[in-house]
Amino acid sequence: MLMPVTAKTGPSVWPELRCRDARSLITLLTEAFCFDVAVVVEEEGIVHHAELRWSGCGGVMLGDVRAHPDDELHGQLPAGPASVAVVCDDPDALFARVTSHGADVLQAVTDKEYGSRDFVVRDPEGNVWTFGTYAGT
Repeated sequence: MLMPVTAKTGPSVWPELRCRDARSLITLLTEAFCFDVAVVVEEEGIVHHAELRWSGCGGVMLGDVRAHPDDELHGQLPAGPASVAVVCDDPDALFARVTSHGADVLQAVTDKEYGSRDFVVRDPEGNVWTFGTYAGT
């Protein structure tokens, strides 16, 4: 039976998002959603690769769709949308912060029957973000 690899900081998953405007999404994810910038590789206004960390465990990678047009795999993929679920300790405080930045709210903070308290927003790239307390089983 194969088991997932556990990094030194714990298990992590890194969704990769292709963007029409990666720089703007980086700003939103850091200023409103509380991600931390780990690295941004940018040249002539094009974000080739960025890594944003979430609370020291996991995060998201992203870049502009025009960054690698000759990449046989990633160059074929369109920009967004994706759906990303993120575990957080205080969805109410994060919801207040996200909405103060004008997020497109799809669902306000709600208690779910499976024990999570969460909310759902959409970013300008069309990606749907669920932030909640449910950390899986």
